[in-house]
Amino acid sequence: MTQPAIQVKNLSKSYGLTLALRDVSFEVRRGEIVGFLGPNGAGKTTTMRILVGYLPPTSGTAIVDGYDVLKDSLEVRRRIGYLPENISLYNDMTVEAFLEFMATIRGVARKRVRERVRAVMAQTRLDHMARVLIGKLSRGYRQRVGLAQALVHDPPILILDEPTVGLDPRQIIETRQLIKSLAGDHTVILSSHILPEVSMTCQRVLVIHQGQIVAEDAPENLAARLRGSERIRVEVRGPADQVRRALEAIPGVLAVIPEARDGVASFAIDCAVGTDLREQVAEAVVRGGWGLRELRPVGMSLEEIFLKLTTEEPDGNTGNPGDNREGA
Repeated sequence: MTQPAIQVKNLSKSYGLTLALRDVSFEVRRGEIVGFLGPNGAGKTTTMRILVGYLPPTSGTAIVDGYDVLKDSLEVRRRIGYLPENISLYNDMTVEAFLEFMATIRGVARKRVRERVRAVMAQTRLDHMARVLIGKLSRGYRQRVGLAQALVHDPPILILDEPTVGLDPRQIIETRQLIKSLAGDHTVILSSHILPEVSMTCQRVLVIHQGQIVAEDAPENLAARLRGSERIRVEVRGPADQVRRALEAIPGVLAVIPEARDGVASFAIDCAVGTDLREQVAEAVVRGGWGLRELRPVGMSLEEIFLKLTTEEPDGNTGNPGDNREGA
C-alpha cells in the first residue's frame, strides 16, 4: 500500500493554558487536493505551521512524505512548497530575480534555475511582470508571486494558506484552475474559510472547529451524512394533495415536504441514504397523468454543512489566540 503523503496523529498544540489543537488526526493521499475548512481561529494555520516545521507540536506526530516534522525538519522543508496567508516578499527585487533567488536557496540545480522560473511564471501568469519590482505590484500579483515561489522547486507537497486572498474574480478563477491542474503530480492542502473555494477546488474536505476535526469527507458525502437522508426535488403540474399522496406511497420515501411555488405542486422528497428514487417518482407522476416539470437530486450546500458543524457553543476556554493573533 502506498504511504500517504501526510499523516497526522493525535496532534495537539498549546499556547500557555489555551489548547489550540486537540488530538487532531488525519491523512492526505498522494496526488490529492484536500480543503482544510474552518472559521477564523479554528486551528487551520496552527496545523499548517506545524506541518511545514515553523511551529513544534505540544504532542502528537506529523509525517510529511515519510519524514517526521520534528526529527527530519530539513527533509520535510525540501519536499514542501508553502504559501502563508501573509507572505513576506523582497520589495526591491524584480519578480524574476526573486524567483531565481528562491529557486537557488530551495536547492534547484543552477542549470535548471531559469527553466523552473520561466515555468512557474507561465503557470501563474507572471511572464509580463518578470522585470517589475515586487514593491510596485498589486495585492493580487503579490499573491501570484507567493504561489510561484511555493512551486519553483517543484515540490511533491503544497501547503497553501488562503491562496486566493486579495485576488480579483478573474484571478481567483485562474488560481483555482491552476491548483486543480496540480492534482496527481502534487499533493495539495488548501486552507480556507471561504466555502466556494473549497467546494470548487478540493476533492475532500477536513472541517476543523475549536481545534478539533469535526468532519472529513467529500462535500457531497458530508451533506448526506449530516442530513441523514438523500433528497430529491420534484415539480409537478397537477393537484398538490393528490401528488403528495402518490409520492408518499412510494416505497423508500421517508418524507414529502411541500415547497411554496406559485401554480405548481413542488416537493422535497427525503429517502434513505444511498438510495435514488428518481425513476420511481417519475413513474408515479406519469401514472397520475400529471406533467413532470422538474426532477433532480438536491445536496446540502457547503454553507449549510459548515454552519451545522461549526455553530456549537464553545465548551469552556477553547479559543485559539495563537491563530487569531497570526491570521488563521
